[in-house]
Amino acid sequence: MTDPRSPAAPGGLPATMRAWVVSEPGRLEPVELPVPEPAPEELLVRVLACGVCRTDLHVRDGDLPPHRSPVVPGHEIVGEVVATGAEAAAAGAGPGNLGPRIAEVARIGGRVGIPWLRHTCGKCRYCLRGQENLCPNSRYTGWDADGGYAEYATVPAAYAYPLPGDRFAAYAEQELAPLLCAGIIGYRALRRADLPAGGRLGVYGFGGSAHLTAQVAEAEGARVHVLTRSAAARELALELGAASARDAYGAPPELLDAAILFAPVGDLVPTALSALDRGGTLSIAGIYLTAVPSLDYERHLFQERTVRSVTANTREDGHAFLAAAATHRLRIATTTYPLDRADEALDDLAADRVNGVAVLVP
Repeated sequence: MTDPRSPAAPGGLPATMRAWVVSEPGRLEPVELPVPEPAPEELLVRVLACGVCRTDLHVRDGDLPPHRSPVVPGHEIVGEVVATGAEAAAAGAGPGNLGPRIAEVARIGGRVGIPWLRHTCGKCRYCLRGQENLCPNSRYTGWDADGGYAEYATVPAAYAYPLPGDRFAAYAEQELAPLLCAGIIGYRALRRADLPAGGRLGVYGFGGSAHLTAQVAEAEGARVHVLTRSAAARELALELGAASARDAYGAPPELLDAAILFAPVGDLVPTALSALDRGGTLSIAGIYLTAVPSLDYERHLFQERTVRSVTANTREDGHAFLAAAATHRLRIATTTYPLDRADEALDDLAADRVNGVAVLVP
């Protein structure tokens, strides 16, 4: 926790907090920062847990061009609301019926989730047709604004998710954190894959997002085949109900109706396309992907195979996924790290030493 000797800020909050920032590519460093003040439409949240996402790794390593420097990474945040801006409860609801949800999060002491998506304009053609994830003016936690590798963080009330104890009593806070990006983006990737009822799904890579998405697909009646280079991840996949688990470049035991590529490895695109049955769809879930090799039309795309990218998510995706997670208890494999070891957590993720999801717990 923050040093109790730190001078107190208004409202009984400490004036400073521990945090980590990316100041240049390849460098994550610990710093002491002022506790942020919420803007009129924002909430100030005391961080209880923050998931360590592969996107954080791309921000640290410069794979994603910096939008803000220095920046506190982290966008899978579970926290307690400790202050609200003057206009937070009346913040614009955006698309859909989000007004009551905003009122639910804008109360002191409530538990909320802070996700990747932080802002959309609400006025462009994409927002107006329900595709706010494509908004050209979108902004993101841990990339455009400081995130959860810290003791406190802010979030626009309209983009926070309520996580009340009665609905999510089955989950510890470190289990809830991965739901806020890994879970949500995996849910959108699953929907983009157009998996038919009772279909055969291939999952390439089996980290934080994949192990949640596979369980959602299984709960919906799919037969899931996991393909990943990690022996430990293959073992976990079988424990979680996968029909098979093989090496990433191997072939599944049957043709697939759909596949989702979670590993940021472009070489796997033709491999996954080759495993699809006629009319199958490959959904690529990552924000970053290495170069894709040349595709052979007849082997990879003919017979109406489809490739789809996934770009962020909408808030409705988030609410739909969290409703499903509240109803169907997901098994979430986590490895916890204290905030002081955030650099170690990212290094372990980069080296594939994390089985499941790494989570920082201040």
